[in-house]
Amino acid sequence: MDNRYEKEEVHNATLEYFNGDELATNVWLTKYALRDLEDNYYEKTPDDMHRRLAKEFARIEANYPNSMEEEEIYGLFKDFKYVVPQGSPMSGIGNPFQIQSLSNCFVISSPEDSYGGILYTDQQQVQIMKRRGGVGFDISNLRPRNMTCENAARTTDGIGVFMERFSNSCREVAQGGRRGALMLSISVHHPQVMDFIKMKQDLTKVTGANLSVRVSDEFMNAVKLGQRYEQRWPVDSTEPEISNKDVYAQEVWNALIECAHNSAEPGVLMWDTALKMTPSDIYTEEGFGSTSTNPCGEIILSPGDSCRLMLVNLASFVKNPWTKKSGFEWGKFATIVQKAQRLMDDMIDLEIEQIDAIIDKVERDPEPGRVKEIELEMWHFIKRQAIVGRRTGLGVTGVGDTLAMLGVQYGSDESIDTVEEFYKWLALNSYDASIQMAQERGPFPIWDLEKEKEHPFLSRIIDVFTPDQQASYRKYGRRNIANTTTAPAGSVSCLTQTTSGIEPAFMLHYNRRRKINPQDGDVRVDFVDDLGDKWQEYSVYHHMFNSWINSQNPTEIQNLEDSQLVQLSPYRNATANEINWKNKVNMQAAAQKWVCHAISNCIPKDTLITTDKGLLYYDEIVDVSEHSDGFQEYKSDIKVKTMSGEFVLPDQTYNNGVKEIVKIKFSNGVELKCTPNEPIACFIDDRQVWVNASDLISGDIVLK
Repeated sequence: MDNRYEKEEVHNATLEYFNGDELATNVWLTKYALRDLEDNYYEKTPDDMHRRLAKEFARIEANYPNSMEEEEIYGLFKDFKYVVPQGSPMSGIGNPFQIQSLSNCFVISSPEDSYGGILYTDQQQVQIMKRRGGVGFDISNLRPRNMTCENAARTTDGIGVFMERFSNSCREVAQGGRRGALMLSISVHHPQVMDFIKMKQDLTKVTGANLSVRVSDEFMNAVKLGQRYEQRWPVDSTEPEISNKDVYAQEVWNALIECAHNSAEPGVLMWDTALKMTPSDIYTEEGFGSTSTNPCGEIILSPGDSCRLMLVNLASFVKNPWTKKSGFEWGKFATIVQKAQRLMDDMIDLEIEQIDAIIDKVERDPEPGRVKEIELEMWHFIKRQAIVGRRTGLGVTGVGDTLAMLGVQYGSDESIDTVEEFYKWLALNSYDASIQMAQERGPFPIWDLEKEKEHPFLSRIIDVFTPDQQASYRKYGRRNIANTTTAPAGSVSCLTQTTSGIEPAFMLHYNRRRKINPQDGDVRVDFVDDLGDKWQEYSVYHHMFNSWINSQNPTEIQNLEDSQLVQLSPYRNATANEINWKNKVNMQAAAQKWVCHAISNCIPKDTLITTDKGLLYYDEIVDVSEHSDGFQEYKSDIKVKTMSGEFVLPDQTYNNGVKEIVKIKFSNGVELKCTPNEPIACFIDDRQVWVNASDLISGDIVLK
């Protein structure tokens, strides 16, 4: 390559490119700028990167009908305006200096319940991580502690020691500038699930992995009804070796929520819902049955499959921003989404080329074949999954800024409706493009119309299509087994200079940390955490807030304080810590209807309601619609649990078999009968309070 630049030259040119944004400059330099193994730079600004990407995508496009030219693709990428390949693709596509995967994250098979199986999985995860991929897998296959085994130990150690092994391997690989990210999941039916839930209450444990619990409908129904549920191993067996049906589901649920509040882990995976709604799970028999998620949790995956990510920048479709004449260019958005889906499909071909390069490199390595066997087998399987499924991960970013530019307050009813439209248009046009590509390029090899009939998510899409689109789907199929998501866009949002993914503006002014890689050399270190990881801190003013300020009449705002500007702006009461948590949940629910994987979304610390009941079903937060007192209730044969744990008839609470009660009817149709002095958890003035049942009035919000 001809052009070679010094780091200072690249830094200065990129700082000018980003209009003085130091954080964006350093993110691009350290993560995405093309450089060789001696840290010589071959790209001066992100514009050079976009040229590199466009050239490679155009090369793939040329293999298919109706191909896009290089200049058209470059126009989509330029200035991060419309389409943004996310993460690994920006680093790896067209990079002659590194042999790496273009996939951001992978799921691998659950470890078999033996030391050989555990070490096999451990090697797989490090082989992927050294190629810049994150990894997720489920550990429910591992037998619980103290079960007998036929080796020198005689009994098993349980999951804890192996969680530490996998975590340590991740941290080991992540040294020296490589990347490591790990998700460990477990079924809520595993007998050691409570150990898993509480593992990271000790902040020195499993520091190299994210943790999530796969919860089932069976378990959630038991939580809702206050019943026991079964813990068993194997967790999916109808004739398990271990079974304990005397576990109160609410105790497990409350522990899960308490630990999540304390340390943000473990996460909760609504597993049965995910399996039901994800289109790829239609093809479980063909090897696409989901077993875990990627480390960020937004894509449920089958073993050997991976998430390749790309974003559409919503903020670029607002015309006349910050004015009363603002509007969203829906037609243009639809066109760009369709082109982005084509580029996503091209990325699969680019990834297959990268996998071939990895396989070729491993085969040429000097180690004996027996040493390379597991690595080669793994990459051949990953290649198979890419060819057969052609999974994509197309999403959006800049939602928070786009709403502000339209004059819509994030969290309002209008914003929820608007965001649902964004995601509906994303889904319809992504799937329409996938159907068009099936006609031009062929469907993914295992596509089967009969299997897809009446699938709840696909039916939602197909039912909205025109008759011609529906006919094309039935005739040609789909190019991609599953299409859409919304991943975290932390680093990428620094480059687009917008809010991240579906999130609101975090704050309009804040300090942000960037982790320093050991290979970064002589750089400023502002903070060292308890694990020895080094960080730089930046003072950040939200870019689009500055854009709004610059759009205003200077004479009207020149004497205003920052706090006054915020109150005048469309970001008023719309940053992360200010948004009503219920509205945030409603917004994600509205968007999720149109996403075939999942959405990465955060609710800031301390905004969830504290309750001794654990996390609540959203539909159980209801209004009191009717309240009556003075009724009498006759003793029934329902038993109650005493403080000693016994179940007895409630004779002691009745007078001659009769008890005074109140009746409360809720807006969801549920009727509660209780004594007048029964304490009821209510949500009043944005906080939880306890109110006697006799004091409730119509309109009060009650937490079950």
